[in-house]
Amino acid sequence: MINKRTVLAATLAVVATSATAASRDYVSIVGSSTVYPFATVVAEQFGKTTQFKTPKIESTGSGGGLKLFCAGVGVEHPDITNASRRIKKSEYEKCRKNGVNQIVEVKIGYDGIAIANSKKSVRFELTRKEIFLALAKQVPDPKGGEKLVENPYKTWKDVNSNLPATKIEVLGPPPTSGTRDAFAELALEGGCKKVGWIKAMKKKDKKAYKRICHTVREDGAYIEAGENDNLIVQKLEANPNALGIFGFSFLDQNSDKVQGALIDGVAPEFEAIAEGKYPVSRPLFFYVKKAHVGKIPGIAEYLAEFSSDKTWGDEGYLTDKGLIPMPSAERKVFAANAKELKNLEM
Repeated sequence: MINKRTVLAATLAVVATSATAASRDYVSIVGSSTVYPFATVVAEQFGKTTQFKTPKIESTGSGGGLKLFCAGVGVEHPDITNASRRIKKSEYEKCRKNGVNQIVEVKIGYDGIAIANSKKSVRFELTRKEIFLALAKQVPDPKGGEKLVENPYKTWKDVNSNLPATKIEVLGPPPTSGTRDAFAELALEGGCKKVGWIKAMKKKDKKAYKRICHTVREDGAYIEAGENDNLIVQKLEANPNALGIFGFSFLDQNSDKVQGALIDGVAPEFEAIAEGKYPVSRPLFFYVKKAHVGKIPGIAEYLAEFSSDKTWGDEGYLTDKGLIPMPSAERKVFAANAKELKNLEM
């Protein structure tokens, strides 16, 4: 005999689940502050030209976004997370542990990381080794020998006598930021491995090598300025002696106020980044929770808008915002992955 109470409870549970599933009628996006302006433009265009609501986007930083994204499946969790670096193996495993088993990876283009200052000041010309010496927590002893010391450099002139005698004061992103991760890998480590004996450590003790090359000094020379890159631009205007770290798109949009330093002789310009000549450049991504497609309205259609040539192509509207397009063949691959909802495997 069927227990009526059990049937009623089961029916109510199904109704409650359906109500929850329908309780969000917009796409929820979190993640990178660098990808945020690009995603915002696409979301606004998407909201204007389709029957779907404009996606809601929150700038949390790449690490913060992936943490939220990987926390689980369901309407209380975001559908998409933007990232200015590739998802880490540890994050991918965290996703799987929490039931986020199917993830679609979409690369959207490229971006350069600029080290900029106010146009009221002299434009900097730096090497990656000078950036490492100025900002790493520990550096090779200036007196010589294969020994590390706490960073003794107070001014840029201390690092290189040809540089200005201004105090080293760099406003940059926090550890949760993909820009910070990419800066550590491309600029700091790029300069760190110019020191032969440190480079040799990579084969013997990879953890020690990474700690030396990626750890930023904590004595006030590097100032964590949050995830708001526009705020860094404002602070550079207020303090012409300071430098700031942010994506090329913010430099491009504020070219009347700030200027990008030459790094290893190359300026952070659209063509140099597109051709791979600018040494501090990186790919940009977003990640999609496949389990939410078809449950939350508009996800597949948002992907179609983002991965169309009118959006991310050579003449696409995102180039006006500073996105460096992928080569045509690469765009085709990621557009197909987005359309087919191809699972990422690591």
